[in-house]
Amino acid sequence: MTIPVKKIYPRTGDKQTVYLKNIISDPNIRVGDFTMYNDFVNDPLLFEKNNVLYHYPINNDKLKIGKYCSIACGAKFIFNSANHTLSSLSTYPFPLFFEEWGLDKKDVTKSWDNKGDIVIGNDVWIGYEAIILSGVTIGDGAIIGARAVVTKDVPPYTIVGGVPAKAIKKRFSEDTISRLLEIKWWDWPEDRVSINLKEIQNGDIDRLK
Repeated sequence: MTIPVKKIYPRTGDKQTVYLKNIISDPNIRVGDFTMYNDFVNDPLLFEKNNVLYHYPINNDKLKIGKYCSIACGAKFIFNSANHTLSSLSTYPFPLFFEEWGLDKKDVTKSWDNKGDIVIGNDVWIGYEAIILSGVTIGDGAIIGARAVVTKDVPPYTIVGGVPAKAIKKRFSEDTISRLLEIKWWDWPEDRVSINLKEIQNGDIDRLK
């Protein structure tokens, strides 16, 4: 089984759920196979406009999302250009209004602190209206609770929630987590994933083929 190159909707008659990879046009957004986004409020085809915010080309920051992720309605990814610099005596973005203040246009990005890309691992579930801030890396298999605000990195297979988001618990034992990170089933060919679906769904790592 393989996703057709331009297949957008995974389910017949469901226009609220999309394969995210196949609707992305921004080269600074990279999404893995089978990652899906559901939106019952807005058109999910407008993900780049409605969900990836302050992502201006001048900053060249990137959103990287792995394979088999599930992203719920209203989840937001807020990038560096939403920040204001904290190293200045003022948070006012003077370089952004270079014409007003006789500043050099090339220094526009000095208006904000650049914390880096947003990197989402594989098999990550991001809950309803969660917010992921610039510079955050979310590990494989993590779960982000509804309306959580993620300001720091999230380890693999960790459930986080709250404002700011904090660890609630690990999904599995450390041994199982280590084995999953070594197996990397999301990198398997689709036919191998299909053969192992029962074991994946039942949480039976010992019987993975």
